[in-house]
Amino acid sequence: MSRSSAWWHRLGLAELHRRGAELELLHRALGFATLALVTLAPLLIVVAAADPLGHGGFALWLVDGMDLSGRSAQALSHVFTPPRKVISTTSAWSVALLALFGLSFASSVQNGYARIWKPSAGPWHRLYRQVVWLVVLMAYVYTQVQTRSVLGGAPRISLSLTVGILFFWWSSHFLLAGQVRWRHLLPGALATMAGLVGLRWFSYLVFTPLLITNAVSYGPMGTILVVESWLVGVGFVVFGGALVGRLLCERFGYTEEPPEDDSGSDQGPPAVPSSRGTV
Repeated sequence: MSRSSAWWHRLGLAELHRRGAELELLHRALGFATLALVTLAPLLIVVAAADPLGHGGFALWLVDGMDLSGRSAQALSHVFTPPRKVISTTSAWSVALLALFGLSFASSVQNGYARIWKPSAGPWHRLYRQVVWLVVLMAYVYTQVQTRSVLGGAPRISLSLTVGILFFWWSSHFLLAGQVRWRHLLPGALATMAGLVGLRWFSYLVFTPLLITNAVSYGPMGTILVVESWLVGVGFVVFGGALVGRLLCERFGYTEEPPEDDSGSDQGPPAVPSSRGTV
């Protein structure tokens, strides 16, 4: 075995690659991006249009998440800024349908976490958890964008990182019905936020110029293609970060213990999935 191969196995990268292939990580990331654009984006546009503060709506959410500025931000805003009458022309039935479609996105995230941690089967009240998670996701994205106009520099970075870690930490615990202990889920939340920071830096270097050239060459479809590519990266980080957290727990002392009481009678049988082997 060569030195590079030995380090590959010693650092756990071989096991990470194997688990990622078993999870079909790239396939899940593609599904995440498709559902986010097709089902979640319309719901976010309606919610953003109802924003009483009027701080830019859904387009600004994308601009902030992708760390765009200048012409690239204008190109994206031109495609995703909704008409002014979007609220008055949206019926209650349309909003209900959008919310229903948004639940399929929440379901994909919940299923991804379940495939990673393999909790015991039980009555999770999945629909209830998906609805609550979707509402909290809306609040999380809205809060992150609003801080853009209030804070700046180091204070905003610190707040965004803290809130992001708490959100992903809570998300995995809540969607898994409390069947995995909080301390086992923290490494995954940290890895997810680290990955999103790296994706933001990559977006600044790659997607900023790419948005401008695609908007000129292909029009709105070119802009949507770049956004979809970024969403694939987000999905890869969300599921990949949780997978890295699982492997870190196994490597540094993951043990099978009864889960903590989630103060809800809706959680499944009290069991945490056994480790599939250390890295």
